[in-house]
Amino acid sequence: MQIDCNVEDIDAAARFWAAALACPVDLDHPGSRDNYRQLTTPPGQPMIQLQRVEHESRVHLDIETDDIDAEVARLEKLGAMIFKRLDRWVVMQAPSGQRFCVVRVQRPGFAENANAWT
Repeated sequence: MQIDCNVEDIDAAARFWAAALACPVDLDHPGSRDNYRQLTTPPGQPMIQLQRVEHESRVHLDIETDDIDAEVARLEKLGAMIFKRLDRWVVMQAPSGQRFCVVRVQRPGFAENANAWT
């Protein structure tokens, strides 16, 4: 899950969300870089990352995949549309209007927990 923060100070936003969710900020995590801060979540729970953005603040989901193009195609068949294609991920929009991202694998154990679509 991504918490998009339209703020000047991403560290202040991270401190708030860390306290609100009881998930400490992990500055040593590779996801904590530049405009991003990673929160530590218990095993088996969704990852939470904050990102400083220019658009309005919101929450969005990331869908992890080992094949971004195939996952985007699958989601398009379900009715989603590509909003923006970036170097390392694709921003999509659901038929109901929510935006979400299709991203490369982020977590260990992906293969053991991945859905296999046929």
